Amino acid sequence: MRIGAHVRDDDPLAAARERGAEVVQFFLADPQSWKKPPEHPHAEALRATDLDVFVHSPYPVNIASMNNRIRIPSRKTVTQHAEGAAAIGAKGLIVHGGHVTKGEDPAAGIENWRKFFERQVKEGGFPLPILIENTAGGDNAMARRFDMLARLWDAVGEFDAGFCLDTCHAFAAGEDLAGIVDRVKAITGRIDLVHLNNSRDEFGSSRDRHANIGTGTIEPEVLAAVVAAAGAPVVVETPSDGQAEDIAFLRQALGG
Repeated sequence: MRIGAHVRDDDPLAAARERGAEVVQFFLADPQSWKKPPEHPHAEALRATDLDVFVHSPYPVNIASMNNRIRIPSRKTVTQHAEGAAAIGAKGLIVHGGHVTKGEDPAAGIENWRKFFERQVKEGGFPLPILIENTAGGDNAMARRFDMLARLWDAVGEFDAGFCLDTCHAFAAGEDLAGIVDRVKAITGRIDLVHLNNSRDEFGSSRDRHANIGTGTIEPEVLAAVVAAAGAPVVVETPSDGQAEDIAFLRQALGG
């Protein structure tokens, strides 16, 4: 079981050493921007590392959106970040499931995801797996509730879409973490990455506020059980000053 953290993007390998991480995740560019990512200054070292490397797409990305001014740049941004992530040897690009707005049909958002994969297949496919991540809030979200996630997977599963399970997001969305791995895999057939985060808020809050493993509202043993069941690489996206302790706790809890 390989465990690591979301780290600063200027020198992710140094940040990994500081935390004792075997997995690193980071942004390739400003996470609030549509900008094309520049070549990473440590690209050669990242390609050569034994660490598992993952890249997170920028937050404005919303592939499901009905708004052309959001959906079209979202497609371009994901494609560019997929190319940038592949260039540093990343194992996957994480993309939030996105949403439609109030009054819009979620089926249209699902269809936008399908069209995105279809168009990319015609262009030769993505250079690495696209991992769709569950989200915390929004009644019109594509990957908040698992009944909607099942509808999304019916549309994109055939394109070898991957899945990233975020524990804080699931807890905030009102999904019980007990047995969650089996419920996810019954839908997606896979979990490619776990974002192992505690929550600062109560169950079903719809709030995406991460906490370190020992300081949130989710019992640490429950989080460790999710990791054990998932059998996938783990990234903690918790406050940075407690990440080393989070990683050490998980290793101890898993007997590693």
